[in-house]
Parts: sequence; C-alpha cells; structure tokens
Amino acid sequence: MRKYETVFISHPDLQEQARKDLFEKVKNIVAKENGILVEFDDWGNKKLAYEIRKNTRGHYVCMTFGGNGDTVREMERIFRLDDSILKFMTTLKAKDVDPEELKQEAEQTANADEQPSEKTAEATETD
Repeated sequence: MRKYETVFISHPDLQEQARKDLFEKVKNIVAKENGILVEFDDWGNKKLAYEIRKNTRGHYVCMTFGGNGDTVREMERIFRLDDSILKFMTTLKAKDVDPEELKQEAEQTANADEQPSEKTAEATETD
C-alpha cells in the first residue's frame, strides 16, 4: 500500500450541502477502492495565486490516504468529470506503508481532532 496526499480546489460558491456531498463522494471513492482515509483537512476559501476558470478564490481541501494506483486513478477521473473541481494534485508520500500503521495514524488524527489542544484550553482558562 502507498501513502498519498491530494489537494483539490473546489468552486468557492458551492452551496454548503453540495460541498458536503462532494466531500462524501471523495471519501467514498477511497473506501470503495479499499483505501484508508488518514486525514481530511478542509482549509476553507482562499485567494488563488492566479485565475482559474474566471475565479479568483477557491475552497481548498487536503486529504491524506493510503491506497494504490487504482484509487488515485478513480479519484482523478471523478475530479476531471466534476465541474465543481477547479484544480487537483496528488503526490506520493511513501511507497511501502503497512496498512496497520495507516489505520493507527488515522485513529490518532481522529482523536486529535476530537480533543481540544492544550493551547486552546489554556487560552480559554485565562480569558
């Protein structure tokens, strides 16, 4: 199994429900292709470095997952067909990764997202 990171930019004016549907569609591709979703990080709307399809802003998402070439091919095929995706890029992070390590990393990421960080807790206490 290999570890990949994909960053994609969706249309900034998508309705909230359409954006959630798109995110679920992408997550389901990884699951359907027997991949492991490690992290799904929604970066939000940001200014683009250059205009893409007459847009100056885009909604950025970074996802880390484990899978094989078929997983990446299917995801990129769906991205090309979907008009709401402005740009995407997939990079190979590691070649031979143990699936158990990816599952542990996914659990750690999920636990870190559920628990507030120490800095946030300290800032709340001092306010």
